[in-house]
Amino acid sequence: MQHLSKLPYMDTSIFTVMSSLAQKNQALNLSQGFPNFKSDQKLIDLVTNAMNSDYNQYAPMAGNLELRVAIANKFEKLYSTSYNPDSEITVTAGATQAIFTIISAVIKPDDEVIIFRPAYDCYEPAIALNGGKVISVQLEAPHYKVDWKEVKRKLSSKTKMVIINTPHNPSGTVFSEQDMLKLQELLAGTDIMVLSDEVYEHIIFDGEIHQSACLFPDLKSRSFIVASFGKTFHVTGWKVGYCCAPKDLMEEFRKVHQFNVFSVNHPMQKGLADYLQEPSHYRELSTLYQRKRDLFLSLIADSRFKFTPAQGTYFQVLDFSDITTENDVDFAKRLTIDHKIASVPLSVFNTDNLDNKVLRFCFAKTDDTLKQAADILNKI
Repeated sequence: MQHLSKLPYMDTSIFTVMSSLAQKNQALNLSQGFPNFKSDQKLIDLVTNAMNSDYNQYAPMAGNLELRVAIANKFEKLYSTSYNPDSEITVTAGATQAIFTIISAVIKPDDEVIIFRPAYDCYEPAIALNGGKVISVQLEAPHYKVDWKEVKRKLSSKTKMVIINTPHNPSGTVFSEQDMLKLQELLAGTDIMVLSDEVYEHIIFDGEIHQSACLFPDLKSRSFIVASFGKTFHVTGWKVGYCCAPKDLMEEFRKVHQFNVFSVNHPMQKGLADYLQEPSHYRELSTLYQRKRDLFLSLIADSRFKFTPAQGTYFQVLDFSDITTENDVDFAKRLTIDHKIASVPLSVFNTDNLDNKVLRFCFAKTDDTLKQAADILNKI
């Protein structure tokens, strides 16, 4: 029996490919975005306490109320804006589920969705599965800045949504205040929604300020904001995130959410709610990761790789054009097999697999791991 695929052009995720190759070849895995150091024992203890206190049955569909209140308080403290915990915040099974649910809730066949490439790889499949059409805007290496004139040209009567991601994975760049104001200007007077992927909001460097969509009134009124506790608290395996949006948009989100996952791991939600009572836990992240970025870059300063320091996230893009003319996918695989270090080639996220001869390395690693990685890269 033959079955028609709903995603005929989608291959196995590059993260799965490179992580599997790293494991097979016993290589340092700087491809997938996860820390290899421990999370805070206090957070682990709070989750354990929640389990022992019988937070082991279903959480409310929208999420543990204490956690939703803690999220609302965080928005007040950081951005001086408000989301109603009852009607405008939903806890999700990670940011990817939130993104899939948003797109499933509002994108219909033939709706156009603008994405910026290189784009994180979960956007396009969700759009395709819902019959939408991806409209790509390619960001140019090495600075990956948005050409807003091109965005304006690609807006149409069929445009239903614009997906933004800041700080940006995989490039490590951030949207400026002017970028956000320009987006707000272009969408004013339309019914176009925004999906703002802000999972690295607390990892931003060199004194820059995260420009959340919620800081811009018109953008906030049309935006779903997605965030990740896994990225923030070094617990990516927990798969807990959240979505914030105005009430009318959140109502549509929850219509899908309730039949997708219904509710999320309850003891972890309770532990996170208690942990969030101390804002220092997320306010210290930029300092932690800037030190790691700076260490990594200082260690490879004399290598043959070229780079522009990442402005945010825990990823650093390295340009290998002075080393080889190989395709970036082939070079990434060769590095993994022959040199025992795994990275991610950016062409797989670009329009028509545009190859800028760059690889993405994750520096959310112990200092010893970064030193081992630098030793390898300096010999190439």
